[in-house]
Amino acid sequence: MSIRRATVFLLVIGVISVLVSGCGTLSTWDITPGEITPTHSDLAEEVGAIAGSMVNDRQTPGLVVGLLLRDGSTRFFGYGTTEQGGGVIPGPDTLFAVGSLSKGFLGAVAASLVQEGKLAWTDTLSTLLPPETSLSPDAARISLEQLAAHISGLPRQPITLKTLAYFIQYLFTGDNFYRHFDRHTVIDYLTDFSANSTRSPQYSNIGYGIMGYVLECQTGQSVDTMLFERITAPLGLTHTGYTPEELPGFAMRARGHAGDQPKIISRGQPVPDWRFTDIMRGSAAIYSTVRDLLNFAAAHYRRDGSSLNKALTDTLKVRFPNRHNAAAVAWTVDDLDGMHITYQVGIVAGYSSYIGLNADNGTAVVVLQNAFNWDYSVGHKLMMLMAGR
Repeated sequence: MSIRRATVFLLVIGVISVLVSGCGTLSTWDITPGEITPTHSDLAEEVGAIAGSMVNDRQTPGLVVGLLLRDGSTRFFGYGTTEQGGGVIPGPDTLFAVGSLSKGFLGAVAASLVQEGKLAWTDTLSTLLPPETSLSPDAARISLEQLAAHISGLPRQPITLKTLAYFIQYLFTGDNFYRHFDRHTVIDYLTDFSANSTRSPQYSNIGYGIMGYVLECQTGQSVDTMLFERITAPLGLTHTGYTPEELPGFAMRARGHAGDQPKIISRGQPVPDWRFTDIMRGSAAIYSTVRDLLNFAAAHYRRDGSSLNKALTDTLKVRFPNRHNAAAVAWTVDDLDGMHITYQVGIVAGYSSYIGLNADNGTAVVVLQNAFNWDYSVGHKLMMLMAGR
C-alpha cells in the first residue's frame, strides 16, 4: 500500500471510530449546571417540556419515557408516533430495539454465574474459551471482569476493509455494517490481538460478543436461554428478548428512523432493523419496552437476599474508578450537577435508548426513541428533574 493510500485509509478509520457507534456509545450530553429546576407543578407538564420537545423539534418521530418515583410508583409518558405516516403514540408496552442496553442484561447474566460460583470475575480467556482456541498472550490474559467493564483493551470493533465498505453502504441504506462479525471472525481476531499498555475503559462491542460466547461455552446454554432463565423470567419481563418476532406486540412495534445517522438518509426516514450474528447477539440484539426496562431498573434496588439481587448489585460496583465515566459492569457511573448516577446508553439502527439509576433516592429513568440520536441529554435532564422533586 502506498503512503498516500495508507494515510487515506487511516484517516477514514479515524473518522469511523469518531463518528460511528453502531450499537455502542459515543453519545454526548450537554447540560448546564442548574439547568433543570423542578417547578413542582404537574409532573406530566415538566416531563413534556423536557422529552416532548424532542418530537416537537423533529429530532425523533416518537419517544416514550418511564419514571420510577421515590415512593416506588411508576409513571409513563408517550409522544409522537411509532411510525412516520401512521402508527400510534408509543406506550409503556411498545417494543423498541434497545441496542447496547443488551449489555446490561448480559452483564447481569455473568454476575449471576459468578454469584453461584460457576465462574469468577478473575477467570481469563485462556481457561474460559475452548482449549483449541488460538489466543495471543494479551488475549489470553483478558479476564471476565475486564470484558464486562470494557477494560479489556479490545476495540469497539475491528476496522477492516469489509467494515469500511459496509459502513459506506450503511450511510446510503441504513443496512447493518456489523453483519460480517460472525463467531469465526471475532474469535480469530484474538489470535493477533495486542493490548495497549494501559487498561483504561474502552467501549467494546466485540468484547461483549466474546463474553456472550464465553458464557455459552461455560454453561452449554444459548444467551437466549440464559437471559430467560436468569433474568427475564424471575423478574417477570415478558416483553424482553433477542427475537422480537416472538415478543408480544411485535406487529405494533416502534419502527426505526434516521436521525443523526445515517448521514445520507434524511432525518425521519425509515431505516431497516438490524439482525446480529450468533456471537454479537448478546452485545446489542435485545428488544424491550419502557415498562420492562423500568422493572429491570427497580430490581437493582431490591434487598431480598436472593442470588439474582446480589448479582444485580454486583454489576453496579465500580471496576475502574474515575472522576467521570467510571466503569462498572455494563454501567457508567458519573456525577451530574452534584448527583451520583449510574446509566447505560444504547444506539442501534434507527433507535436510541437510555436507562439511568439514582441509588441515593431510589429513582430511575428510561427513555426510548425511534430515531438514531447521539445526544442523550433528555435522559440526564429527567434524572435531574427526579432528583429535585
